[in-house]
Amino acid sequence: MKKKSITEQLKNNVYPGRGIILGRTPDGTKAVAAYFIMGRSANSRNRIFVEDGEGIRTQAFDPAKMEDPSLVIYAPVRVLGNKTIVTNGDQTDTIFEGMDKQLTFEQSLRTRDFEPDGPNYTPRISGVLHVESGAYSYALSILKSNNGDPSACNRFMFAYSTPIAGEAHFIHTYMGDGNPLPSFEGEPELVDVPDDIDACTDLLWDSLNEDNKVSLFVRYINIADGTYETRIVNKNR
Repeated sequence: MKKKSITEQLKNNVYPGRGIILGRTPDGTKAVAAYFIMGRSANSRNRIFVEDGEGIRTQAFDPAKMEDPSLVIYAPVRVLGNKTIVTNGDQTDTIFEGMDKQLTFEQSLRTRDFEPDGPNYTPRISGVLHVESGAYSYALSILKSNNGDPSACNRFMFAYSTPIAGEAHFIHTYMGDGNPLPSFEGEPELVDVPDDIDACTDLLWDSLNEDNKVSLFVRYINIADGTYETRIVNKNR
């Protein structure tokens, strides 16, 4: 698979929806995790990311304007020991609770499927990073309807046991804008990431569509010792 520019991937897609990027910095020292949300409706756009312990959660920017919190308010990032979980919905909690009971990432997601928001049936995308004693691996998952048919859920898991320096994998909910919104297709896209967290944050935020972007989370984890840095950007301030 040819590595692509994450800048170009984002700039060429007006509406990737929600996206997860997991990878490793070019110098090989840090694990990279990024998650962004976008919105077309007023309800989706009325959100911010806020810190919640070692993770984050979504929150209404203006509580008086929140219409339906069911699919927009959740914890996108939670930390369980040396594992960092990143998802686009409340399956973060499902994975956290499952892995806390010694289930695997894949086993934990067996109880979930795509979102009940027909006709889009938004895919559930999830990732987990495992950093321990200088070792690093990550996995990504997508649960989606069968080409828009909600009678079947197609489940795809992608495991990266030896992440390569300078490479990341990008998975997002939609191929682009549309009615209904077309679900992501194929393997996670191979993209580049920079060494510096601030450069990465600026690059991602500036590349997202100005009208539709809502919030961005970026975390760089030191593979040697598990310490990390986090950046959060919200369009609503």
